[in-house]
Amino acid sequence: MTVRFFHTSDWHLGQYFHSHSRQFEHEQFLAWLLIQIKEKQPHALLIAGDIFDVINPASAAQKQLYQFLADAHDIAPHMQTLMIAGNHDSGYRIEQVEPLLEKYNAKSVGVIHKNDDGQINLDHLLIPITNEQQKTVALCLALPFLRSSEITGLNEQTTNSQNAIAYVHQQLISEAKQRKTDDQALILMSHAHMQGSETSESERPIIIGNEEALSTALFDDVIDYVALGHLHKPQKVGQTHIRYSGSPLPLSFSEINYKHQIVEVTIDPIQTDESRFTFEPIYIPRPIKLHKIAGELTDVLAQIQTLAEGEITEIDQREFVDIEYFTLVPPPPNLRQHIEEIIPKNRYRIVRIFRKRLVADHQNDAATSVHLEPPTPKKLFQQIWQKQGYSNDDAVLQDFLSLIQEAEKSLEDEHEA
Repeated sequence: MTVRFFHTSDWHLGQYFHSHSRQFEHEQFLAWLLIQIKEKQPHALLIAGDIFDVINPASAAQKQLYQFLADAHDIAPHMQTLMIAGNHDSGYRIEQVEPLLEKYNAKSVGVIHKNDDGQINLDHLLIPITNEQQKTVALCLALPFLRSSEITGLNEQTTNSQNAIAYVHQQLISEAKQRKTDDQALILMSHAHMQGSETSESERPIIIGNEEALSTALFDDVIDYVALGHLHKPQKVGQTHIRYSGSPLPLSFSEINYKHQIVEVTIDPIQTDESRFTFEPIYIPRPIKLHKIAGELTDVLAQIQTLAEGEITEIDQREFVDIEYFTLVPPPPNLRQHIEEIIPKNRYRIVRIFRKRLVADHQNDAATSVHLEPPTPKKLFQQIWQKQGYSNDDAVLQDFLSLIQEAEKSLEDEHEA
């Protein structure tokens, strides 16, 4: 029996882009996705982790997700929405709303659960996908971001993260093989960093203990499709059926040329060759343009003046501009003011002005950089943390960012009141 589904990931709802909200852009993406669902009527929608941008998402971000699930259920009531937690998500948080999700034919897998005997609860990770006639056409092996504390110490085969990850995959795939019938497909959804994949600067490192990225050898040949999340560039990894769908929005200027997409996948498990599956990228329109302007200062100023004119009334819909210039002499003290005067009015948001002073190679001196934009709380925290002699700790930084977001939410609530 044929199964059809959409592979998506890394929505990052609630993200702030250089202190600017992405709510409008996410609204546009979700509205576009609803159109695709209404037209294609897939059996399932997969969201392979990093649903939210932070572990404590603001109420507006949560509302976006749940409103989307309600709207999707209205236009495609037979479609299942299957979500896993990424490294940005709180696995427990996305599972807490299970009764709500059930009303919208949705399922979330946030953490690895254990049975009374201390072994992995495989039932929680194996989700049937059904067609319009309620017949099971596929099994989804749903693996959230695997945290060491959840999977190590189960037995002598799980003494470290790498061994434990291999053990989890082995146990889950073995159980899926026993349960599937010949006319059912196996789809593995995972949030992980795979060997041989291409990264961008916006992705948070998730490799545990500086160990190597995961190998595709974890995926048995019986798996028909591997739906990956974490990396923002759409790409296949080794084989055509092992893929990252990528993020729906550029999450940094390094992703400005990415062809953001969702992947429409159709699998006929009865077929024995590569004709059993088809992959069709559906490209996502970019709601707000990003402009990267770089070069020698006079050239940068000339490029700025060539930007398109025409006002955009709503501030949160204006285009983003990142400026990086090079000079051997100090910049004029009023440079930012000058740039704001020559850039077309009421159309752009300057998110960064960055100066890199070029130093002759024979001097063996590091190039110095000067940022002219106001420091963000994140940057100030990182600077103070390093000055105190502490090394970079991603968990501490995320805790700090969560506190910032909670404070912002509190201020929003007070304003609304």
